[in-house]
Amino acid sequence: MSNSLAGPDCCGGLGNIDFRQADLCVMTRLLGYVDPSDPYFVAAVVTIAFNPLFWNVVARWEQKTRKLSRAFGSPYLACYALGGAILFLNALRSHCFTQAMLSQPRMHSLDNPVAYRAGLALLAVGSVLVLSSFFALGFTGTFLGDYFGILKEARVTTFPFNMLDNPMYWGSTANYLGWAVMPFTAEIYQQKSSQFRKRS
Repeated sequence: MSNSLAGPDCCGGLGNIDFRQADLCVMTRLLGYVDPSDPYFVAAVVTIAFNPLFWNVVARWEQKTRKLSRAFGSPYLACYALGGAILFLNALRSHCFTQAMLSQPRMHSLDNPVAYRAGLALLAVGSVLVLSSFFALGFTGTFLGDYFGILKEARVTTFPFNMLDNPMYWGSTANYLGWAVMPFTAEIYQQKSSQFRKRS
């Protein structure tokens, strides 16, 4: 084996694509819209990474040890406590994400009514997926009750689980993508409104 960089034949090369020939202009241009030194951006990245790590580690720890259930005197109370912590962390993550979006450079190509409507559509679809998942699973089903030994009679196969395997994750992703588009276009309408008031 050679010490030089692996060519397109390494490990099948993902269909023999030579990534050394990739045009990175688009990625370089997109990275111009991100200020990674912004404290709001850092806080958003940390909360986005920390939250699922936290709840998965705690839930798996609970499944192996049952220490939360013993501490709270009931698996239901322990699950409700973890659910409350997850809700708090999600609110914090949403706040950090929103502040990061507002403090980052603007992508002016998204400043148009079509992008605004696309953001609204993504928020609507995401909200339907998240809320219908919650109603289908209930509180303990949504907040990792199975790790506490709180199981449903059978696996949920009603909407939206009959369409997607992980509708809550897809819905959350759609919500965050919709939010990412909205602040850009929201500023346009605020400017338009203030210009209209100045003319009057």
